Amino acid sequence: MIEVTNLTKRYGSHVAVDNATFTIHDGEILGFLGPNGAGKSTTMNIITGYLSATSGSVKIDGYDILTAPLEAKKRIGFLPELPPLYLDMTVKEYLNFVYDLKKVKLPRRPHINEICRLVKIQEVYPRQIKNLSKGYRQRVGIAQALVGNPDVLILDEPTVGLDPKQIIEIRNLIKLLGKTHTVILSSHILSEVQAVCERVIIINQGRIVVDNTPENLSRIMSDDHSIIARIEGPRREIMAALKSLKGVKSVQAAGAGGYGQEYIINPIVGYDIRRALFSLLAEKNWPLLMLKSSEMTLEDIFLRLTDGTADTAALEKALQARGDKPQEAGGQPAEEEETADFAKGEAAEAEQSQAEEEAK
Repeated sequence: MIEVTNLTKRYGSHVAVDNATFTIHDGEILGFLGPNGAGKSTTMNIITGYLSATSGSVKIDGYDILTAPLEAKKRIGFLPELPPLYLDMTVKEYLNFVYDLKKVKLPRRPHINEICRLVKIQEVYPRQIKNLSKGYRQRVGIAQALVGNPDVLILDEPTVGLDPKQIIEIRNLIKLLGKTHTVILSSHILSEVQAVCERVIIINQGRIVVDNTPENLSRIMSDDHSIIARIEGPRREIMAALKSLKGVKSVQAAGAGGYGQEYIINPIVGYDIRRALFSLLAEKNWPLLMLKSSEMTLEDIFLRLTDGTADTAALEKALQARGDKPQEAGGQPAEEEETADFAKGEAAEAEQSQAEEEAK
């Protein structure tokens, strides 16, 4: 677990990090986002002990990074934006050097072999680092962060400069590592963060402007909650069936593609109609060719929150009102969350029915 409390870093009159407080639980993959100069790299450098804070504290598994630095740093693996590689060394020499530097107690050969297998660098193990591609250098950088099997991994722009195939490989690796480690991921590729991270913190001008899940942020900040489905089958029957689904407010037929017809489905606020939609289409044997949400992407949310147009105080109040705070370990199970969402939808539908009756 990482506990950051009232963290502040000043350079003269410039405040790089302003009273940041957050907690990251064991086994969580956190996306740490912000525009250039927002203070995210400074925050990560303070968490790793590379920089000291002006005030506030950072604890790693209960050990303060300032007063118990050796114990805290034993539990951290760090990949900076530019991997700290010695280019004249072979991969084998470098990883053994890092092993000695960290004073690792685990059996040397099995431990290093397991890391190489995990990050898939066995075939370049005897080669000089300067002769490796950018993708393999990033993998070696991740490997050095894993030496010693730390509880916490902090990855700063791990996919910068990689081609699409390499990005997907590193993304899958981070997901795998997230099963056994706490991971902080900083990246400007927001689609990657949305695909990997369970929770995001967005920092702007040194202040944390939001801390929640991408799904909750999208749900609260989006004005449009409709679902677009492309379905193959008789148009009139499909329209009638979709309108009869519980929780559906309205349905519109949109443009037809090469296969099937697109339908814009507007659900009542609080209803998740996806399971019911799937059951309906399966029962009718109507192929579902595409399904997507019109809610905001993480990129849209990021731009809104960092360009100064979003009311972050109102957003935080809305998240608290819905009970959409980040889920702590041992928190409400998924089934209870779904039940709560269903209850909200039932209440919304009842209100809508009552309004219709009064109108009549």
